[in-house]
Amino acid sequence: MKSDIEKFAQTFKFSGKGPLSVALVITEQVKGKTFPLDSNDFLANSGTQVAGLGLAAVQTVLAKHGITRTLAKEGGRTSRGSVSNMISYVHFLNEMHLAGLLDLTIAEKFWISRVEAFFAAKPFTLRLDPQLGLRTIVRNLMEQAAQRQKTDTGTMFLGTVMQHLVGAKLQVVLGEESDLKHHNANENDQKDGRTGDFDIGDVSIHVSTAPSEALISKCVENLSIGRKPVIVTGRKGAVVAEGLAENAGIGDRIDIIEFEQFMATNILELGKFTLEQRRVKVEAIIAHYNSIIADVETDPSLMIELASGK
Repeated sequence: MKSDIEKFAQTFKFSGKGPLSVALVITEQVKGKTFPLDSNDFLANSGTQVAGLGLAAVQTVLAKHGITRTLAKEGGRTSRGSVSNMISYVHFLNEMHLAGLLDLTIAEKFWISRVEAFFAAKPFTLRLDPQLGLRTIVRNLMEQAAQRQKTDTGTMFLGTVMQHLVGAKLQVVLGEESDLKHHNANENDQKDGRTGDFDIGDVSIHVSTAPSEALISKCVENLSIGRKPVIVTGRKGAVVAEGLAENAGIGDRIDIIEFEQFMATNILELGKFTLEQRRVKVEAIIAHYNSIIADVETDPSLMIELASGK
């Protein structure tokens, strides 16, 4: 069965924390059940979530194998695609049973090995090449996140890295004494009374890879209560955001800043336009970023390591 489950994991991209959570919990739930399985039996009453999928269920399985680190704060419950992943996996288990190859012990050991590989995953690399412009250096980093997102569908690496880099840079600008709050990238900013991803003074900062009408509506709400909305987004996102803001009649009342420029300009200023100090500030930003990842995210591969040269 091992070769079959390896092929399944590769085909359906079961490598991120969401799919792995589904696989662990479903493997545990089907023990003692009668085959063939019906995927509908594993749906919550809402029909939009996998029944029993959550932090406690995932960590219980991991604990049996001596793993105490948190795989996913929501246990994959809110991950995009969890239901479709469950359906695919249940179908696979039925196929294995029909072929007389089903071995849930092998399946569980396989998924545990994937979790261990997940925790051991290499971080992103920020290469400080003095011959390159800061925007290019930042762009190269974000391209790594975009590429990983393509291969691990369902996990928003790009948006997560962007949000926490913005947060880290703000932390360096505001200083250690700042009460700036950082949150998990999947948290709804309106859930706990926030007006943006970052609330600073009278400014509400929204970080987005794909600005939408919903985001512009948040900006309208910001303006209605006397706050100053700022959108930080990618190059293409900036064009989209400007169009949406104009359509909403607030184009002249909000600031839309391109992410690479947002990062590069401040690094130049903070570094007092010297190579040595630029490196010092980049190191400070990355140190804060990694600290934020450790505090609010559960995927250690989101960390960034610094490298020099080409």
